[in-house]
Amino acid sequence: MKKRSKIEIYIDILTILSHRGLSKITHIMYDSNTNCAVLKGNLTYMIKQGLVEKKYVGQERIAYCITPKGTSILSAFKELRQVLPIVEETSHQVSTII
Repeated sequence: MKKRSKIEIYIDILTILSHRGLSKITHIMYDSNTNCAVLKGNLTYMIKQGLVEKKYVGQERIAYCITPKGTSILSAFKELRQVLPIVEETSHQVSTII
């Protein structure tokens, strides 16, 4: 499996929040295939950047949602991806017979 870059993880989180709406951390964690500690760090960063908002649901439940700025960044990234398709490099190994 290929390791994702931070930007790819951020885009995955924004995409999940744009489709699911208000979501608990557990749902985001499973959908983004990210461990809890890493996800919490990413969400904290994204909140500071104004891309995600933390909301309290009920008395103690915390959920997250995408902000208008997050939606704007997500759509800009999708546009960029269409204009400049990301091509994955494949490594060709030459095998020698001894």
